[in-house]
Amino acid sequence: MRKKKRVGILTAGGDCPGLNGVIRAVAKKLIIEQNAEIIGIKDGYEGIINNKYKTLSYRDVSGILTLGGTILGTSNIANPYKYAVKEKGKLKFKDMSKKVIQNVKRLKLDCLVCIGGDGTLAIASKLAKDGIPVIGVPKTIDNDIKGTDVTFGFNSAVTIATEAIDRIHTTAESHHRVMVVEVMGRTAGWIALYAGIAGGGDIILLPEMPYDINGIAEVVKERNRRGKKFSIIVISEGAKPKGGKVVVQKMVKESTIQARLGGISFMLVDQLEKITGLGSRAVVLGHLQRGGSPTPFDRILATRLGTKAADMIKRRKFGSMVAVKGDSLKEISLQKVATGARTVPRNHSMIQAGRSVGTYFGD
Repeated sequence: MRKKKRVGILTAGGDCPGLNGVIRAVAKKLIIEQNAEIIGIKDGYEGIINNKYKTLSYRDVSGILTLGGTILGTSNIANPYKYAVKEKGKLKFKDMSKKVIQNVKRLKLDCLVCIGGDGTLAIASKLAKDGIPVIGVPKTIDNDIKGTDVTFGFNSAVTIATEAIDRIHTTAESHHRVMVVEVMGRTAGWIALYAGIAGGGDIILLPEMPYDINGIAEVVKERNRRGKKFSIIVISEGAKPKGGKVVVQKMVKESTIQARLGGISFMLVDQLEKITGLGSRAVVLGHLQRGGSPTPFDRILATRLGTKAADMIKRRKFGSMVAVKGDSLKEISLQKVATGARTVPRNHSMIQAGRSVGTYFGD
């Protein structure tokens, strides 16, 4: 009798709309076409380290396409190669990768599907080097994964941020204020760029382009002189002034990325009020951008990526990630993906379009 295929699926890193759509697509295609057994790994790499998992039936993955979040849970601090543990009250980091390899073998997994962002996929690349059959699926609201034109979750986050900016417009205009809307984007400003353009932002500030506070103040004052008594500024959490540093909200010692960013908008508001004398307010969207139901675009993309991943498993294309290239789906080596974040080029067409309609980018 032919051995029944066993495939593990995990979702790691920050949650985002569309995760359940990928889980559904991978599982349904494998169950329908290969009668495979699907093992859902709980809480990202935490689950594969500590043997937390459950079998997913066809019924378990039905009706989850529209759900936000992930039915498997996630973790953004459980790195098998740098796993935080407390010993005698002190925090230490241990390499748990050998335990992960043992657990994958014990579960008799023919493949481990890792759905996540650049951190998750960098870990997946290391696991592939260590002999684990891995397939990666690109997920992040930040849209900053190398090798793919777009990630699922991004469209949903931009939609949420744009709606927020639209609502802020009415308050800004009514009260004649400068409104600073802070969106996510640690090292890459894709959300701020797209939502800022879509929402008609007057000023857009990205991590890739350190800003000049005096230039921003002058733009705001000039708008005021021309009768525009309000201004909308869209800023990434990772933006910083020329010669300055990012604003760190707190440090998380057990995480491999310890600095949690946030609050740059409040610093900008204080500076602008002092320079311009105009009333200014900050709004931090934070995790609102991650929540809720995925947009139709992300539901479709998640389904396409998931079914493509299932096809790659069948063809044993391990050590690869599903990538979007134009209208097509391609396969790209995880080693190429794990070389850093995909940032916004200064000559990007969206920046050029924004400049053409008078948007200021702080430089």
